[in-house]
Amino acid sequence: MSDDELKPICEDHEIKGRRLSNRIRTEVETEVAELVSQYGVPPKLATVIVGEDPGSQMYVKMKHKASNKAGILSEHYDLPENTTQQELLKLIKRLNEDTSVHGILVQLPLPKQIDEKTIIGAISPLKDVDGFSPANVYRLFYGEEDLSAATPHGIVTMLDRIGWSDLSGKHAVIINRSTIVGKPLIMLLLNRNATVTVCHSRTKDLPSLTIQADVLVSAIGRRTKEEDPYFVTADMVKEEAVVIDVATPLGDVDFEKVKEKALCVTPVPGGVGPMTIAMLLKNVTAAYRAQMKKQ
Repeated sequence: MSDDELKPICEDHEIKGRRLSNRIRTEVETEVAELVSQYGVPPKLATVIVGEDPGSQMYVKMKHKASNKAGILSEHYDLPENTTQQELLKLIKRLNEDTSVHGILVQLPLPKQIDEKTIIGAISPLKDVDGFSPANVYRLFYGEEDLSAATPHGIVTMLDRIGWSDLSGKHAVIINRSTIVGKPLIMLLLNRNATVTVCHSRTKDLPSLTIQADVLVSAIGRRTKEEDPYFVTADMVKEEAVVIDVATPLGDVDFEKVKEKALCVTPVPGGVGPMTIAMLLKNVTAAYRAQMKKQ
């Protein structure tokens, strides 16, 4: 075991997202090798991008690189900006029926001529490694976390690994209500017995709520340059709280000042971002295992 593997996940009040992500990737690599030995075929992830969004291209390349390192095969479909909804649905149908494909990820956002809800709903729940399909959202509602959204699952995994897996008596405040972060995170935190408050753009007197939080999660993401003010400042944070900053690329939280007050806080970059990819790999592995058991 290396020295890094022995180091704590929260060190000097900073949650080391890359450190934890690397440990989870190693766990996935070991699990994939065992599953391939058992079933004889490797897991495979199929990704789809519609259009030329540079952010989407970058994220998908990172996902493929991480997948291949873990022993997960990957294939990619680059579709033009003018792809029709019907053409995309046809591709998803083919991937749903392809038994060599175990995970399907359609990178969001999609062009305006394509309805995201329709596309997400068309992906087989067994292969929905983003965890966005109605069936997997329903399962999360009843406490099943195997294929839950990667970013929120990464957040609670951080909490689990710093010893906060039982949040009984803890107040969690989320500044986000999106289907990608805020809404799934509500259920994941409730599964850990937290009392959850959700805030958003229409919430009045936000500091009066954040100051109560034992766990504070912020995913506003509207800072566009270094000079912009932080959305979460030290005076908004409770002593000894755990603060999770989901916003990229510049972060919501005044990291250096909040770090002096919080029990643990995530940096940006190097906090939640690496965890999102690690949890995607876990979802691909879980999807593969479930499908191979059904065959």
